[in-house]
Amino acid sequence: MPAAIDHAVQVRLLATTPGPHTVPAVLRYHPSDPLAVRMSFPPEISLDGAAVDWAFARELLAEGLHAPAGRGDVRVRPAGPERTVMEFHADEGVAMVQLRTADVRRFLARSYAAVPAGQEPAHLDVDRGLAALFGAA
Repeated sequence: MPAAIDHAVQVRLLATTPGPHTVPAVLRYHPSDPLAVRMSFPPEISLDGAAVDWAFARELLAEGLHAPAGRGDVRVRPAGPERTVMEFHADEGVAMVQLRTADVRRFLARSYAAVPAGQEPAHLDVDRGLAALFGAA
Protein backbone atom coordinates (compact mmCIF):
# COMPACT_ATOMS: atom_id res chain seq x y z
CA MET A 1 0.00 0.00 0.00
CA PRO A 2 1.33 3.48 -0.83
CA ALA A 3 2.60 5.63 2.00
CA ALA A 4 0.85 8.68 3.37
CA ILE A 5 1.03 11.84 1.31
CA ASP A 6 2.12 14.86 3.32
CA HIS A 7 2.04 18.26 1.64
CA ALA A 8 3.42 21.23 3.55
CA VAL A 9 1.59 24.50 2.94
CA GLN A 10 1.64 28.01 4.30
CA VAL A 11 -1.73 29.25 5.50
CA ARG A 12 -2.65 32.81 6.26
CA LEU A 13 -4.88 33.17 9.30
CA LEU A 14 -7.78 35.47 8.59
CA ALA A 15 -8.20 37.41 11.82
CA THR A 16 -9.74 40.62 13.02
CA THR A 17 -6.33 41.94 14.10
CA PRO A 18 -4.27 43.72 11.45
CA GLY A 19 -1.23 42.21 9.79
CA PRO A 20 -0.50 38.88 8.16
CA HIS A 21 -0.45 35.79 10.33
CA THR A 22 1.19 33.14 8.17
CA VAL A 23 1.85 29.74 9.71
CA PRO A 24 2.88 26.33 8.40
CA ALA A 25 0.32 23.57 8.07
CA VAL A 26 0.29 20.08 6.58
CA LEU A 27 -2.29 18.46 4.36
CA ARG A 28 -2.21 14.67 4.75
CA TYR A 29 -3.81 11.89 2.78
CA HIS A 30 -3.42 8.18 3.49
CA PRO A 31 -4.67 5.55 1.05
CA SER A 32 -5.81 3.34 3.93
CA ASP A 33 -8.38 6.05 4.77
CA PRO A 34 -9.18 6.95 1.15
CA LEU A 35 -12.16 9.23 1.72
CA ALA A 36 -10.49 11.54 4.24
CA VAL A 37 -7.97 14.34 4.24
CA ARG A 38 -6.36 15.69 7.37
CA MET A 39 -4.99 19.15 7.98
CA SER A 40 -2.60 19.71 10.87
CA PHE A 41 -1.78 23.05 12.44
CA PRO A 42 1.09 23.82 14.85
CA PRO A 43 0.49 24.36 18.58
CA GLU A 44 1.26 28.09 18.44
CA ILE A 45 -2.01 28.89 16.70
CA SER A 46 -4.34 26.98 19.01
CA LEU A 47 -6.08 28.42 22.05
CA ASP A 48 -4.76 25.69 24.37
CA GLY A 49 -1.23 25.40 22.95
CA ALA A 50 -1.76 21.91 21.48
CA ALA A 51 -1.39 20.85 17.86
CA VAL A 52 -4.69 20.89 16.00
CA ASP A 53 -5.78 18.27 13.48
CA TRP A 54 -8.94 18.39 11.38
CA ALA A 55 -10.31 15.54 9.26
CA PHE A 56 -12.72 16.08 6.39
CA ALA A 57 -13.72 14.56 3.07
CA ARG A 58 -11.31 14.73 0.17
CA GLU A 59 -14.31 15.43 -2.05
CA LEU A 60 -15.15 18.50 0.07
CA LEU A 61 -11.69 19.94 -0.54
CA ALA A 62 -11.97 19.32 -4.30
CA GLU A 63 -15.47 20.82 -4.54
CA GLY A 64 -14.45 23.88 -2.52
CA LEU A 65 -11.94 24.88 -5.19
CA HIS A 66 -14.82 25.67 -7.56
CA ALA A 67 -17.74 26.74 -5.35
CA PRO A 68 -18.59 27.01 -1.65
CA ALA A 69 -18.73 23.51 -0.15
CA GLY A 70 -19.56 22.08 3.26
CA ARG A 71 -22.24 22.61 5.86
CA GLY A 72 -20.61 21.15 8.93
CA ASP A 73 -17.43 21.78 10.87
CA VAL A 74 -15.28 22.31 7.77
CA ARG A 75 -16.20 24.57 4.87
CA VAL A 76 -14.16 25.41 1.78
CA ARG A 77 -14.65 28.11 -0.83
CA PRO A 78 -12.70 29.84 -3.57
CA ALA A 79 -11.38 33.34 -2.88
CA GLY A 80 -10.50 34.45 -6.38
CA PRO A 81 -8.44 32.45 -8.85
CA GLU A 82 -5.36 32.02 -6.66
CA ARG A 83 -6.66 31.55 -3.11
CA THR A 84 -8.89 29.11 -1.25
CA VAL A 85 -10.49 29.82 2.12
CA MET A 86 -11.13 27.11 4.69
CA GLU A 87 -13.34 27.60 7.74
CA PHE A 88 -13.07 25.37 10.78
CA HIS A 89 -16.08 25.56 13.10
CA ALA A 90 -15.77 24.44 16.75
CA ASP A 91 -17.53 25.19 20.03
CA GLU A 92 -14.83 27.78 20.78
CA GLY A 93 -15.50 29.69 17.55
CA VAL A 94 -14.53 29.76 13.91
CA ALA A 95 -11.01 29.77 12.50
CA MET A 96 -10.52 30.85 8.91
CA VAL A 97 -7.39 30.28 6.88
CA GLN A 98 -6.45 31.15 3.34
CA LEU A 99 -4.07 29.09 1.23
CA ARG A 100 -2.81 29.05 -2.32
CA THR A 101 -5.15 27.16 -4.61
CA ALA A 102 -2.14 25.82 -6.53
CA ASP A 103 -0.93 24.08 -3.35
CA VAL A 104 -4.34 22.46 -2.85
CA ARG A 105 -4.46 21.33 -6.48
CA ARG A 106 -0.98 19.77 -6.24
CA PHE A 107 -1.94 17.95 -3.06
CA LEU A 108 -5.17 16.65 -4.58
CA ALA A 109 -3.35 15.51 -7.72
CA ARG A 110 -0.96 13.48 -5.58
CA SER A 111 -3.85 11.95 -3.63
CA TYR A 112 -5.71 11.04 -6.85
CA ALA A 113 -2.54 9.42 -8.19
CA ALA A 114 -2.53 7.20 -5.09
CA VAL A 115 -6.29 6.51 -5.10
CA PRO A 116 -8.26 7.70 -8.13
CA ALA A 117 -11.64 9.35 -7.55
CA GLY A 118 -14.34 6.70 -7.47
CA GLN A 119 -11.88 3.95 -6.49
CA GLU A 120 -11.96 4.70 -2.75
CA PRO A 121 -14.14 1.68 -1.79
CA ALA A 122 -11.50 -0.71 -3.14
CA HIS A 123 -9.02 0.76 -0.63
CA LEU A 124 -11.23 0.60 2.45
CA ASP A 125 -10.19 -1.99 5.02
CA VAL A 126 -13.60 -2.64 6.55
CA ASP A 127 -12.50 -5.67 8.60
CA ARG A 128 -9.65 -3.75 10.27
CA GLY A 129 -11.98 -0.80 10.95
CA LEU A 130 -14.56 -3.02 12.58
CA ALA A 131 -11.91 -4.77 14.65
CA ALA A 132 -10.61 -1.42 15.89
CA LEU A 133 -14.15 -0.25 16.63
CA PHE A 134 -14.86 -3.32 18.76
CA GLY A 135 -11.45 -3.36 20.45
CA ALA A 136 -10.19 -6.53 18.78
CA ALA A 137 -7.29 -4.87 17.01
